[in-house]
Amino acid sequence: MLGEPTRSRVAERRSSTIAEIVDAAWEVARTHGIGGLTLRDVARKVGMRPPSLYSYFDSKDALYDAMFAQGCREFLEAHASVRLTGETVADLKTVMRFFVGFCTENTVRYQLLFQRVVPGFEPSKESFALSEEGLRKVVTLLQSSGVTDARALDLLTAIGTGLADQQISNDPGGSRWIGLTDDAIEMFYAYVQQHMKGEPE
Repeated sequence: MLGEPTRSRVAERRSSTIAEIVDAAWEVARTHGIGGLTLRDVARKVGMRPPSLYSYFDSKDALYDAMFAQGCREFLEAHASVRLTGETVADLKTVMRFFVGFCTENTVRYQLLFQRVVPGFEPSKESFALSEEGLRKVVTLLQSSGVTDARALDLLTAIGTGLADQQISNDPGGSRWIGLTDDAIEMFYAYVQQHMKGEPE
């Protein structure tokens, strides 16, 4: 029918192949570590010659960037299901439990999103904007309780990644550090209310 947009089968196939490559890259990373990813292994996983991979990703960093963006989108999609009550401490506990759970359920994704384990890799401006969107949700939650000191956000993110790091490193698959989340938030909020309620001097 005239006026209807035409599908580009070539574009659809390309998009499908890119998604397949990114999925394969995560599989390779789970086997060899995020820093041990090679385009050769990814190409082999999808049944492609390594030079052909460059028609989809012109470098390994470009593939890392696609993985980073996908991980950020997964974070945002999962975070959208978090239900808040409007009570600051309870909501901070909920958000922190979600964050630590998200980090510990997929170690290689956590390393790519929240650690610098790939030498020289920097996400693109577009991909990093997705990461910042997630952070803004936490900033909004803090500001709603009158906490505007930027150091409070730094402290909160340090607590979250610290719990995740300890859980992944020392009790993988367990709950030893995840179980400390609520206590950590209570300590954090008590300290913030006393020392970081407004802007830093």
